[in-house]
Amino acid sequence: MLRRHLGRAVGAAYLAAATAPGPGMWLRHPHRIAVVGLPDSSLNTAPFLLSLVLFTAGLQVSPRDLGRLVGRPAALLTGLALHLLAPLLIVPGVAFALHQSPDSDGGSGLVAAMILVVAMPVAAGATVWTGAGEGDQSTTVGLVLVLASTLASPLTIPFTVTALCPLLSAGYADTLAGAARIAGSGFALTGVVLPCAAGLVARLALPRRALDALLHAAVPTAALGSLLLTYVNASGVLGPFLTRPRPVLLAAALAVAATVCGLSFALGRITARVLRLDAHAGASVTLACGMNNSSASAVLITTALPDRPQVLLPVLAYGLVQKVAAGRVVRGGHHAGRGA
Repeated sequence: MLRRHLGRAVGAAYLAAATAPGPGMWLRHPHRIAVVGLPDSSLNTAPFLLSLVLFTAGLQVSPRDLGRLVGRPAALLTGLALHLLAPLLIVPGVAFALHQSPDSDGGSGLVAAMILVVAMPVAAGATVWTGAGEGDQSTTVGLVLVLASTLASPLTIPFTVTALCPLLSAGYADTLAGAARIAGSGFALTGVVLPCAAGLVARLALPRRALDALLHAAVPTAALGSLLLTYVNASGVLGPFLTRPRPVLLAAALAVAATVCGLSFALGRITARVLRLDAHAGASVTLACGMNNSSASAVLITTALPDRPQVLLPVLAYGLVQKVAAGRVVRGGHHAGRGA
């Protein structure tokens, strides 16, 4: 039921963040955990929820499916190449258009947000969307885990951010350079790669009955965790934004997010048609090109740019737009697959 109504559930999470941001703001702060007999520790809710979603994505990949991917490299290599190249093709054009606007910093805040979104690996949520429709889920997860979208993110995130930093004004360029260092020095490895790898290892190590029980619990928990993460991230910006509304900034954030996301999905769909991929593989390639882990970028922004909460607004807009676009893609793949 959640998969069938995932778009509405995401919308409800945004609405809750706008109308009742208090619990989300509380969850954004680290909380001390004291357990008798163990040293004190703290829990950061957003990184924990992100790890839960990524762990579950890895847990759902069977070694047999991964082996089959080697025999179908076209969709994998195409999706990976598009995911890495699309930011370098799309963001400069958007930045040029924003530089012509009357904004005092030439739209650098909006461009910075888009850079931090498109630099992220393929969204683990793509596995949820392909499961909701008829996309080739093993191809999508392979992109997320195997073909460097996630495993090479300690290298690709700093590279993409650094390559696009010259498009920004000096203040934002310096800030994003610091974000690239944070991503390369630990965030991508501990926050993105290790949870996925842990899911794969658990899949290999657990006996069948235990694995089935874990999957039965982890998959719906991760879906709910993804919605909670959306709420937590959105609470940091939507509540304060509605208190002091800036309609021009909201309109600009939605326009820029829709432009970058729409061009990314269009590039993926056109490439899939040029290569004459079947409907399922084409849907997965399109998702790989258009879906970026906006939750991971929101977590990185919270870490690297705590004094610039407005940067989260276009990230949230992108997250919403890409989910709407993903729903259209998987429905199209579903109908095309049935027609074939």
